[in-house]
Amino acid sequence: MKILDVPQSGTIGTMVSYKTRYGQFRRRYVVPRDPHTALQVMRRKALGRARFLWRTPTDAQRSAWNAAARGTRTQPRLNQSGVLTGYLLFVKINCNRAILGQPLVLDPPEVPQFGANPVRQLSIANTNGVIALKLRVSGKPAQYIVVLGTKPRSAGVSYVDHFTILGVLPDAVRGMSDITDLYEGRYGVPRAGSRVFIQTFQLIDGWEDLTEQVSAIVPSA
Repeated sequence: MKILDVPQSGTIGTMVSYKTRYGQFRRRYVVPRDPHTALQVMRRKALGRARFLWRTPTDAQRSAWNAAARGTRTQPRLNQSGVLTGYLLFVKINCNRAILGQPLVLDPPEVPQFGANPVRQLSIANTNGVIALKLRVSGKPAQYIVVLGTKPRSAGVSYVDHFTILGVLPDAVRGMSDITDLYEGRYGVPRAGSRVFIQTFQLIDGWEDLTEQVSAIVPSA
């Protein structure tokens, strides 16, 4: 139900508060379904490895992580963000590295200088009912680009606040990266007339930059 209250997000008791483009809403908490997808299992294992590794650093290394964390903040939520602790930064960076198959680190990697996200546009083709989703990539990508998506929405929707990681952006061919398998592997084939939302962010040595969003409507055959 819609409520009149200050902006808020999260669970309070048996209720969940969340903000949409139509205002502040609240609903009863329902335990979400856990499909145990391969990506979910991989991320949980990566998180477990990163958390367990925190027992290993020396006091000097922990101090280095705490110092590195002072200049970092969480991803903005309701236009607010907080400062990360050394532990949270350690887990975040090593979790990101583990998912990509990179070795975990005990010392904080140097903070990279991110250029502009090279993903510029989402292009969707419908050839006799066969859907193809491609991202236009302009310029040289960063070390990695992570792709996130949502289930297909109505064409009139312009705001989405929950995205799921689909995988790493495939290499571009003539400036276009085909993400059809990534998307359909998670959400199936989007129907004609629906809108697909995609977010991407660059990842270098476990550090990530802010997300960029693109969307497009699935055309008729």
